[in-house]
Amino acid sequence: MPATKPETIDWISNLRLIALYAVIILHCSSPLLMQYGKVPATDWWAADFLNALTRFGVPAFVMITGALLLPREYEIASFLKKRLSRVVVPFLFWSLIYVWYSWYNEEITFGADAWANIKQVLHLLKTGSSYHLWYVYMLIGLYFFIPVIGKFVRNASEKELIYFLAVWFGVMLITQPYLSRYNPSVDMHYFAGFAGYLVLGYYLANKDFNIKYLRFWMLLLFLFSIALIAIGSRLLISYPIYPGTMLYEPINPAVLLLAISAFMLAKLTVPKTSPAITRARDFAGRYNYGIYLAHALVLYFLDDLFGISYKLGMPILSIPLTALICFAISLPLGWAVNKIPFVGKWISG
Repeated sequence: MPATKPETIDWISNLRLIALYAVIILHCSSPLLMQYGKVPATDWWAADFLNALTRFGVPAFVMITGALLLPREYEIASFLKKRLSRVVVPFLFWSLIYVWYSWYNEEITFGADAWANIKQVLHLLKTGSSYHLWYVYMLIGLYFFIPVIGKFVRNASEKELIYFLAVWFGVMLITQPYLSRYNPSVDMHYFAGFAGYLVLGYYLANKDFNIKYLRFWMLLLFLFSIALIAIGSRLLISYPIYPGTMLYEPINPAVLLLAISAFMLAKLTVPKTSPAITRARDFAGRYNYGIYLAHALVLYFLDDLFGISYKLGMPILSIPLTALICFAISLPLGWAVNKIPFVGKWISG
């Protein structure tokens, strides 16, 4: 497979920003989604639809990482030092901010025993001080794996890449709750998890598909995947023997189809934009990670202080609007943290 082509950068920049906004929408819709049976059905369906629509966000992030990082040769120590410092230091800073918010919100308390307080903070750092930080723990694990899997993909034939992806998909399928009874004792966890999205992103970014009307087919797949996730999740609620959130999980065939179609639509659709819009996109893209780290805190305060949430009005409109307001605040917040003298560039993300 060839190295990532220069012309892919524009569409990857577009997709990265779209995926970030999608994740914020997802987090705005989740509180309403968890109130099935307690809210009007139309409100719940709106949250369900928006949740399904935006489930490609995190897989798209990982696929972008694979598309950009796997084609390159790295010296392992240099790669880990550079990448982990960019991820871990901002992560620790924002993790402590969320520990502070938990204290401010009276979810945790600190006593006179300093060591007990330290242990409580360390426990929160180990397990995650906010719901959205699971992504960072997963990303750190992938960074340790990238120098190894990168060596494989750069030297693999297309047939070998397809073999890897096929086995990964098979393992994903057989470990789903509704098929787990058929899961044999053969240990196939080597092919499980988000590593497959790395290879998939590399493969799709570099593969030239000679398929007529491919963008149209990807649009149909995108719409089909949304319907499958939204309607399927509603049907699963009636069968408590299965987890109702099964089709929302990133490592799920339905979300995989959604992520593939979203990734390919971004690749096949590069709209002509004015230089001003391109500069705005690139400015926001520089603070993409910082926006992700900060957005949950912004959502907390938007709701607590101003009542800005899905409750503003019709959820189908108020959820995207809340996400847009959150994005508009998180971006300058990330910029401001970046400008803190001496430490800003290390902690902002």
